Amino acid sequence: MIKTLNRFMIVITALAILITACSAAPTATTSAPVPTAVAVSPKPTAAPSDPSTSSALAPIKSDWFAVYAKAAANWNITADAGDVNKFTITPKTPSGNEKKVFVLYPRKSSAYDTAISTILDVFYNKKVPATFTIVNFDRKNDKGLAALGLAESLKSDLIFSMGSESTDFVYLNYKGKSIPVVTICSKDPVLLNYVKDYNTGSGTNIAFTSLNVPIEVQMAYLKQLRPNLRNIAVMFADSNTSSKETQVKPLKDASSVYKINVIDVVVLQDAKAKQELEAAMPGVIDEMKKTDPSLQDSIFWITGSTPVFNEIATINAMAGKIPVLSVVPDVVKEGDASAVLSIGVSFESNAYIGALYGSDILLGVAKAGDLKVGVVSPPDIAINFKRAKAIDLKIPFSFFESASFIYNYDGKTVRKGGEEVRQP
Repeated sequence: MIKTLNRFMIVITALAILITACSAAPTATTSAPVPTAVAVSPKPTAAPSDPSTSSALAPIKSDWFAVYAKAAANWNITADAGDVNKFTITPKTPSGNEKKVFVLYPRKSSAYDTAISTILDVFYNKKVPATFTIVNFDRKNDKGLAALGLAESLKSDLIFSMGSESTDFVYLNYKGKSIPVVTICSKDPVLLNYVKDYNTGSGTNIAFTSLNVPIEVQMAYLKQLRPNLRNIAVMFADSNTSSKETQVKPLKDASSVYKINVIDVVVLQDAKAKQELEAAMPGVIDEMKKTDPSLQDSIFWITGSTPVFNEIATINAMAGKIPVLSVVPDVVKEGDASAVLSIGVSFESNAYIGALYGSDILLGVAKAGDLKVGVVSPPDIAINFKRAKAIDLKIPFSFFESASFIYNYDGKTVRKGGEEVRQP
């Protein structure tokens, strides 16, 4: 991510946080390049943000849809009286020439709460005139087709496909059709064979973004953290095809090159993730000990599988002193229920790119099929120093210096989106 603080301010802030929060061992580092077409960061803020208001949810009665209160403040959000799976969002100060945006959800996810809030913020701040129709197709084919039909009957100007399941559905059922589509919170389209490379547009009505960081970049960082890394226990849900294809498979393919053992930790039934993880992890740790008796060169690595990362507290309890990392920066958060470290792409950063793509399409600046894959480079780094101290993990200073999200010794936010955060 392109940081909004200049290097001098980063160093000064880093020293201040280190003094008051925790100790990180300075370590030399070399960042690996990312095969990326676009590098975009969340918008800079005018002043340090207040953590007490940034993630509070607006009072919306729904079991699948939520928006941060700060983002919702500029919009009218209305539930459909006859359909619990539909919402309408209109600007509080309409211009009269609003574009029509359709957002397709597959289910509930906290990732989508972050993403839709980011989109609303970007559209408001950039003064993009728009109304939104939000529909949850509940991962059902007939409902999905009906939703796409509704998008057309509304004469929508743009569709946002929210999540990998929505993107896959749109790719299979709406590629080449009339309404332009931008993907949000979706896995790597190159690895999923939606597009041939990162530097060429799709040539269709779909503009792709990516939540993934290439495995060679992930490994470069992991080797800095654990130079003698032997074991990676990769944690994923069997139901999450995109995670298996774009995160698990690349790791396994690279395992021989990096001389590491990859051990599967698979959740077979999403609704029983907690019980399955509690049953599986002791055996995984025993397997790690065969090549790493002290467990100093082993890690747990959580993929972008919601049923898995929702059980972060369970995973931490079972992992003991073994570091728990995530490819999803949003799993690193305040308090103890957090991964210790993430090298990845935050939902906010990805949604910010998608919102910019959507804005450009609506304003006639770009065509969906011409836009290169939207990725974040360098990746977002998130660190929870409270967790690091609890497991005696030293974080390379280079990670700290370039981190987008930092939580201090008390587990409180001190940097968010590259910006200093003021604690009350």
